Order: sequence, then structure tokens, then C-alpha cells
Amino acid sequence: MTADTDTRGQVALRHLSKAFMLNGQPLPVLRNLSLDIRAGESLAIVGPSGCGKTTLLRLLAGLEQADSGQVLIDGRPIRGVGTERAVIYQEPRLLPWLTVLENVAFGLEVRGIGRGAAQDRARHHIRLVGLADFEGAYPRQLSGGMAQRVGIARALTVQPEILLLDEPLGALDAMTKLTMQEELTRIWAEEGVTMILVTHDLEEAIFLADRVLVLSRDQGVGPRLIDVDLPRPRDRSQQDFVAMRRQLMAEFGLH
Repeated sequence: MTADTDTRGQVALRHLSKAFMLNGQPLPVLRNLSLDIRAGESLAIVGPSGCGKTTLLRLLAGLEQADSGQVLIDGRPIRGVGTERAVIYQEPRLLPWLTVLENVAFGLEVRGIGRGAAQDRARHHIRLVGLADFEGAYPRQLSGGMAQRVGIARALTVQPEILLLDEPLGALDAMTKLTMQEELTRIWAEEGVTMILVTHDLEEAIFLADRVLVLSRDQGVGPRLIDVDLPRPRDRSQQDFVAMRRQLMAEFGLH
């Protein structure tokens, strides 16, 4: 990342509202949401299905347009998708006919960067995610966790200011998921990007985030922001971590 990383990647939501039509009636999913996300922050978004988590992420990505309000990055309103943002989905969506190296370099090549330079940069990020020995492998030869690492490397290779993650670890088995949470924490710290994560996993939110945004389907309950004031690296068995998990569970009426 460049030297001004600490001032790039700031996100501001200003009076953001979005509704969808259901049986001819508007169904609000986001209502007058305002929020400042610091450059380099890790923010997790949690809430029940239908509360607007993925809609918010798509608005941040420029894949949806708000009914009213604005999304600003570094003080400028966004206009559709942009090179300062990269999205990582639950499925890595690798091109099966390309190797790991070719998949990671692909985004640079379509932006006009020469193959040699693109692959040199891709190799750096393949090493970052721990797959240096697999750059010649094809997607069919990778485990689910390895394929998701390739997706992360591909997103990082274009050097975004902001990583938008939509349930990126949701399809992985429990042990691989824990390992990938550790890896995401390390990569986020090393790269210095702003990370905005949608997840249904409350423990994952606590493990990864500086703050957790809790959304609700109830129109009478506004969004809540919870600070995760725990030291890193985080220990899931530590008393304060367990207490934070209980606090988040209570937000959803769980015990």
C-alpha cells in the first residue's frame, strides 16, 4: 500500500435509505443510515436475514443505488463500482481454465497491466496468503479454503483501499473457517486496508472487527454500533471475549 494508507479508505454513509418492492408495496431495508468508517478499520455487519446486510454491502460496492442518501469514500460520492474497492464473495468464483497465478493476475491484466508485471505483483499476494507452492495449480485441484485464499489474493492484487466481504468464510468447514479467520486478521493488519465484513457468525464478527454494526428487521429498532475493545491477537476462550459474545447474542434475544 502507499504511504498515505492511513488517510485513504475512509467511508461515510449519509442518510442512506433503500427499499424494495414486495407485492406492490415498498419494503424498507435501510432507513436513514449514517455512519463513519475509519480508514484501516475492520467493521463487521451482523443481523437476521432480510435486515439489509448484503444490500448495504452492495451499496458500498456500487452494485446497487440508494433511494436516498450518499456513500462517500475519502469525501467523494461514489458513482458505481470503483478501483478503490474490491469485493470477496462466499464463493471465490475462480476461472477454472486459469491457474492460481493467472487467476490472481487476471484483474490487473484486464486493466491494461502487462502480463509479466501483473504476474510479479500476483506472486507477492499469492505468497501473502500462503499459496506460493500452488501458483501453477488449477481451481479443481484446490480445497475450499485454498480457493478462498486465491480469491483474497486476487482482490488484494489490485491494491484496493477497501475490502468488502460478503460471508467470505460461510461455505468452509469449521476448522478451515477458524484458520481463515486467523489469516484474514493477519492479512488485514499487514495490508492496512479498510475491511467491511458481512457475517452471520457472531464469534467471527468479534474475532475480526474493531466495531460491529447490528442491523434489525424491526422498523422500530435502529442500527446499533458496538465497540470490540479487545486486544489482538484475540483469544476466543478469554473471559472478555466470551462476555462480548454474550452481549451480541443478547442483541438477538439469544442466551
